[in-house]
Amino acid sequence: QVHLVESGGGSVQTGGSLTLTCTVAGYSNCLGWFRVTPGKKRDEIQLKDREGIALIQTTDGRLVYGDSVKGRFTISLDSAKNSIFLQMNSLKPEDSATYYCGADCTVVAGRPAFPSVRDYWGQGTQVTVNS
Repeated sequence: QVHLVESGGGSVQTGGSLTLTCTVAGYSNCLGWFRVTPGKKRDEIQLKDREGIALIQTTDGRLVYGDSVKGRFTISLDSAKNSIFLQMNSLKPEDSATYYCGADCTVVAGRPAFPSVRDYWGQGTQVTVNS
């Protein structure tokens, strides 16, 4: 079983930066981030609502990014702190979303994918990018 807690969301101007942190209790061979349109309640999120942003495979360090964030976002892992981070640069209004930390992820068609089981998600943190 894995427990995930996100922090670091907030509001920023277009072009700005934010860093999200996910503190992890438990083991997973894959950790990462996905986002959901603002206003969607956690228990209403469906597969079509989830956009995989980035993942790191903890076994070999492989990184995979979604197309919309490549070159702007960076995922990293600090095993000593049991945390993963998402450094977000050059933020755009369309990056506004609720960001979730997720475990037990995988790669589907070259993109990060996350399970539908909510036990593998955190509670989410809101990111707003103002134009």
